[in-house]
Amino acid sequence: MNEQDHLANTIALKIIADDLFSQWLGVEIVAIKEGYSKILLRIRPEMINAIGIAHGGIVFSLADTALALACNGRNKASVTLESAINFIKPVHKNDIITAETTEIHNGQSTGLYQITLTNQAAEKVAVFKGTCFRTGKFIV
Repeated sequence: MNEQDHLANTIALKIIADDLFSQWLGVEIVAIKEGYSKILLRIRPEMINAIGIAHGGIVFSLADTALALACNGRNKASVTLESAINFIKPVHKNDIITAETTEIHNGQSTGLYQITLTNQAAEKVAVFKGTCFRTGKFIV
Protein backbone atom coordinates (compact mmCIF):
# COMPACT_ATOMS: atom_id res chain seq x y z
CA MET A 1 0.00 0.00 0.00
CA ASN A 2 1.43 3.38 -0.95
CA GLU A 3 1.59 6.38 1.39
CA GLN A 4 -1.47 8.11 -0.13
CA ASP A 5 -3.64 5.00 0.20
CA HIS A 6 -2.42 4.46 3.77
CA LEU A 7 -3.51 8.02 4.63
CA ALA A 8 -6.90 7.44 2.96
CA ASN A 9 -7.38 4.27 5.05
CA THR A 10 -6.45 6.08 8.27
CA ILE A 11 -8.92 8.84 7.50
CA ALA A 12 -11.70 6.38 6.58
CA LEU A 13 -11.28 4.52 9.86
CA LYS A 14 -11.43 7.81 11.79
CA ILE A 15 -14.54 8.95 9.93
CA ILE A 16 -16.37 5.70 10.66
CA ALA A 17 -15.19 5.72 14.29
CA ASP A 18 -16.59 9.26 14.73
CA ASP A 19 -19.82 8.73 12.72
CA LEU A 20 -22.45 7.18 14.96
CA PHE A 21 -25.02 7.08 12.15
CA SER A 22 -22.73 5.05 9.87
CA GLN A 23 -22.07 2.76 12.82
CA TRP A 24 -25.83 2.33 13.33
CA LEU A 25 -26.20 1.55 9.62
CA GLY A 26 -23.59 -1.17 10.03
CA VAL A 27 -21.26 0.17 7.34
CA GLU A 28 -18.29 -2.09 6.68
CA ILE A 29 -15.21 -0.91 4.81
CA VAL A 30 -14.18 -3.25 1.98
CA ALA A 31 -11.48 -1.14 0.28
CA ILE A 32 -10.17 2.40 0.50
CA LYS A 33 -7.69 4.15 -1.79
CA GLU A 34 -7.05 7.79 -2.53
CA GLY A 35 -10.23 9.04 -4.24
CA TYR A 36 -11.92 5.62 -3.97
CA SER A 37 -14.08 3.73 -1.51
CA LYS A 38 -15.94 0.45 -1.46
CA ILE A 39 -18.22 -0.21 1.50
CA LEU A 40 -21.21 -2.40 2.28
CA LEU A 41 -24.08 -2.99 4.66
CA ARG A 42 -26.71 -5.65 5.31
CA ILE A 43 -30.33 -4.49 5.20
CA ARG A 44 -31.93 -5.14 8.59
CA PRO A 45 -35.68 -5.38 9.38
CA GLU A 46 -35.81 -1.87 10.88
CA MET A 47 -34.57 -0.47 7.55
CA ILE A 48 -37.68 -1.67 5.68
CA ASN A 49 -40.41 0.81 4.75
CA ALA A 50 -44.19 0.41 4.74
CA ILE A 51 -44.28 -1.32 1.36
CA GLY A 52 -41.75 -3.99 2.31
CA ILE A 53 -38.54 -2.72 0.70
CA ALA A 54 -35.56 -0.84 2.08
CA HIS A 55 -36.23 2.81 2.83
CA GLY A 56 -34.61 4.93 0.14
CA GLY A 57 -32.89 6.98 2.83
CA ILE A 58 -30.90 3.91 3.89
CA VAL A 59 -29.55 3.34 0.38
CA PHE A 60 -28.92 7.07 -0.04
CA SER A 61 -27.08 7.19 3.29
CA LEU A 62 -24.80 4.31 2.31
CA ALA A 63 -23.92 6.14 -0.91
CA ASP A 64 -23.35 9.40 0.97
CA THR A 65 -20.98 7.61 3.37
CA ALA A 66 -19.10 6.13 0.39
CA LEU A 67 -18.81 9.65 -1.00
CA ALA A 68 -17.46 10.96 2.32
CA LEU A 69 -14.80 8.25 2.52
CA ALA A 70 -13.63 8.82 -1.05
CA CYS A 71 -13.62 12.62 -1.07
CA ASN A 72 -11.96 13.03 2.35
CA GLY A 73 -9.15 10.57 1.68
CA ARG A 74 -6.59 13.23 0.87
CA ASN A 75 -7.09 14.83 4.30
CA LYS A 76 -8.98 17.80 2.88
CA ALA A 77 -12.13 17.92 4.98
CA SER A 78 -15.03 17.85 2.55
CA VAL A 79 -18.80 17.97 2.82
CA THR A 80 -21.51 17.06 0.34
CA LEU A 81 -22.47 20.11 -1.71
CA GLU A 82 -24.98 18.44 -3.99
CA SER A 83 -26.11 14.89 -4.62
CA ALA A 84 -28.69 12.88 -6.52
CA ILE A 85 -29.65 9.23 -6.64
CA ASN A 86 -31.46 7.08 -9.15
CA PHE A 87 -33.06 3.96 -7.70
CA ILE A 88 -33.01 1.12 -10.23
CA LYS A 89 -34.16 -2.01 -8.37
CA PRO A 90 -35.80 -2.51 -4.98
CA VAL A 91 -33.63 -3.50 -2.03
CA HIS A 92 -34.97 -6.15 0.36
CA LYS A 93 -34.42 -7.32 3.93
CA ASN A 94 -31.13 -9.22 4.29
CA ASP A 95 -29.75 -7.87 1.00
CA ILE A 96 -26.10 -6.94 1.20
CA ILE A 97 -25.58 -3.65 -0.59
CA THR A 98 -22.15 -2.57 -1.79
CA ALA A 99 -21.37 1.04 -2.67
CA GLU A 100 -18.34 1.57 -4.91
CA THR A 101 -17.09 5.07 -5.62
CA THR A 102 -15.43 6.36 -8.77
CA GLU A 103 -13.73 9.74 -8.68
CA ILE A 104 -14.69 11.78 -11.73
CA HIS A 105 -13.01 15.08 -10.79
CA ASN A 106 -10.63 16.07 -7.98
CA GLY A 107 -10.48 19.84 -7.86
CA GLN A 108 -8.99 22.31 -5.42
CA SER A 109 -12.34 23.30 -3.90
CA THR A 110 -14.74 20.66 -5.23
CA GLY A 111 -14.79 17.03 -6.26
CA LEU A 112 -17.24 14.99 -8.32
CA TYR A 113 -17.92 11.31 -7.61
CA GLN A 114 -20.19 8.54 -8.85
CA ILE A 115 -21.24 5.74 -6.54
CA THR A 116 -22.64 2.51 -7.95
CA LEU A 117 -24.71 0.44 -5.54
CA THR A 118 -25.15 -3.27 -6.13
CA ASN A 119 -26.76 -6.15 -4.25
CA GLN A 120 -25.23 -9.52 -3.37
CA ALA A 121 -26.18 -10.84 -6.84
CA ALA A 122 -24.11 -8.01 -8.41
CA GLU A 123 -27.31 -6.37 -9.69
CA LYS A 124 -27.18 -2.59 -9.87
CA VAL A 125 -29.78 -1.20 -7.46
CA ALA A 126 -28.93 2.52 -7.59
CA VAL A 127 -26.53 5.11 -8.96
CA PHE A 128 -25.58 8.15 -6.89
CA LYS A 129 -23.67 11.20 -8.06
CA GLY A 130 -22.25 13.64 -5.54
CA THR A 131 -20.30 16.85 -5.51
CA CYS A 132 -18.23 17.67 -2.45
CA PHE A 133 -16.88 20.99 -1.22
CA ARG A 134 -13.41 21.18 0.32
CA THR A 135 -13.66 23.21 3.55
CA GLY A 136 -9.98 24.06 3.92
CA LYS A 137 -9.76 22.04 7.16
CA PHE A 138 -8.14 18.67 7.84
CA ILE A 139 -9.48 15.35 9.16
CA VAL A 140 -6.28 14.19 10.92
